[in-house]
Amino acid sequence: MLGSRAMMLLLLLLLTCWTTQGRAVPKGSSPAWARCQQLSQRLCTLAWSAHPPTGHVDLPREVGEEEDETTNDVPHIQCEDGCDPQGLRDNSQSCLQRIHQGLVFYEKLLGSDIFTGEPSLLPDGPVSQLHASLLGLRQLLQTEGHHWAAEQTPSLSPSQPWQRLLLRPKILRSLQAFVAVAARVFAHGAATLSP
Repeated sequence: MLGSRAMMLLLLLLLTCWTTQGRAVPKGSSPAWARCQQLSQRLCTLAWSAHPPTGHVDLPREVGEEEDETTNDVPHIQCEDGCDPQGLRDNSQSCLQRIHQGLVFYEKLLGSDIFTGEPSLLPDGPVSQLHASLLGLRQLLQTEGHHWAAEQTPSLSPSQPWQRLLLRPKILRSLQAFVAVAARVFAHGAATLSP
């Protein structure tokens, strides 16, 4: 019961901040760095609670098996995205676009059949909270009338129950790495680029 109240409170807080501050990234301006920092730190916490570290485990593969189509095209924040301190100072739009693309990508994966039936998807479960927080941060970065370049979306085909058990940890580990870098970007932006 407390979990669903906390979830409702989080969503209400997100909507309040979103509507009172306006959408945060109109062309040529900066996002609400401090708010993005708070949400990205929350995402890090939720990503780790949704899939705590269990040590390195190599999943079984057949000889010659290629990476599965769902996780081989995951977004990564790279040097050319301009997420370094100088890149953020010069023009943060490229970096913010990459982060937005990653948020959309993972939001779609968390909402897919890969996580269907997962006990942690209950309304107050960690994956459900993670999904809601991804949506909140994505909406904070998305501006009205502004559409980022073509979104990188996962190529999803219906998965079998046995595949889901293998894909969930891979997706959550990849998401942990992505949100950790995004949180560092927003922490730097909040410390040095906020008005």
